[in-house]
Amino acid sequence: MAARNLADLVRAAADLHPDKRALIDADATLSWRELDEYVDRLALGLLAAGRVAGDRVGILLPNGIPFAATYFGVLRAGLVAVPLNPAYTASELSYQLADAAVSALVVDAERTGVVDGFDADGLLVVDQPDGAWDRLLAAGAAADAAALGRVTTGAEDLALLLYTSGTTGRPRGAMLSHRALLANLNQISQLDPPVFSPDDVGLLVLPLFHVYGLNCGLGMVAWSAATGVLADRFDPVTTLALVREHQVTTIVGAPPMYLAWSMLPDLAASLSSVRLMLSGAAALPPAVFEAVDAAAHHPIYEGYGLTETAPVLTTTLGAEPKPGSVGRPLPGVEIRLLDEHGREVDESDPGEIVVRGANLFSGYWPDGDGGPDADGWFRTGDIAYADADGDLHLVDRTRELIIVSGFNVYPREVEATLLDHPDVEDVAVVGVAHPYTGESVKALVVPKSGTTPTADALIEFAASRLARFKCPTTIEFVDELPHSVTGKVAKGRLREAAEPTS
Repeated sequence: MAARNLADLVRAAADLHPDKRALIDADATLSWRELDEYVDRLALGLLAAGRVAGDRVGILLPNGIPFAATYFGVLRAGLVAVPLNPAYTASELSYQLADAAVSALVVDAERTGVVDGFDADGLLVVDQPDGAWDRLLAAGAAADAAALGRVTTGAEDLALLLYTSGTTGRPRGAMLSHRALLANLNQISQLDPPVFSPDDVGLLVLPLFHVYGLNCGLGMVAWSAATGVLADRFDPVTTLALVREHQVTTIVGAPPMYLAWSMLPDLAASLSSVRLMLSGAAALPPAVFEAVDAAAHHPIYEGYGLTETAPVLTTTLGAEPKPGSVGRPLPGVEIRLLDEHGREVDESDPGEIVVRGANLFSGYWPDGDGGPDADGWFRTGDIAYADADGDLHLVDRTRELIIVSGFNVYPREVEATLLDHPDVEDVAVVGVAHPYTGESVKALVVPKSGTTPTADALIEFAASRLARFKCPTTIEFVDELPHSVTGKVAKGRLREAAEPTS
């Protein structure tokens, strides 16, 4: 029977390969049978605690077995998972927790301080001995397993709420159904060569709170009954050591990883077990592609996608990868390039990427606003052109979104934070090219008359309110900002001025 609920993948893997390693997390290892039993206990515990279908459960954990088991357990119980960035500040988390009306929050002891205001009755601390988490697992172990048979959630039901880009300065919750997540896994599974097979070992170092690491990494490992090696953060030396130690065969990565690895000696020897390297979340600089290929004699296959598309839309896998190209649509994904009037562009001309497929989201939380149109098409806001071979090349974004190491930064949110500083009169935030993170945040600040703020002071102020990747790395003080005739800051002119001259 085909999976209806994403957690069915764990049960299927356990049935087919019960004693095979599922997840490796430092010194801890779970087989697929053990992971399935863990997921059962969590799901039954959540149901015994009174959670009902559709309740939102926040997950504020680093990569590790507790995150993976919680994610699948929440879904098996018919609930909605809300993964949260462990680097977020208290104010960022409080907004998302409130907006999603999260009723239970799974967290580790290290991060309890940033969720002080959350209802203690719904707080589950995974590393607190004899606490609510242990009691939930004990209740799940004692519960009647028949309760899970009464859970019918799946298909079009909401599985995942992930906060992503919005033009208002606040992230919006993208509503991803079981159908969308499973559809993208099915689309990826049709690629040749396969991303994962049961014999593969995948490195899971991309953050699991991000859709790329969550579905393309953990989800594909479960879909294929492969083995996942978890790392709670990226360190070039230690992650390459994991690749060697566990004979990793598939790496689902991002450009900063490959750039850092390309600078290490003996890269080819470290990657000797690897058959496939993938990159996504941000554009892969051609220089990084070439550096890794030269050092390790190993191509990187690049893809493109969005949180709203669960996430992959295109890939170079299955063809000769081209530096600078994101390839062609996955099986089952339709793509059109449209001009500003909604007409298809001429061959080789750039146009906005508009997509259709079973992997598309159900709109933004809570009412489905902004989702695919009546014919199933969704406007991505990204601009690309197709070359003579039909391969896509990204050239621009219609949104003002900044992407730092694959993570979204919303200029208005950063601007609003800096405007709270008593010495700031006006501010505009733009993204500028960065060799390591793809882009970094630059703020152009107009100081208030009679004040002399310093760049270090403003960066420190922002860091107290925003996650590190959102904070400006550069602040330029200006006398005034350029404005359009309607009074809006002319971001295009600011970006042009920020670009280095040749």
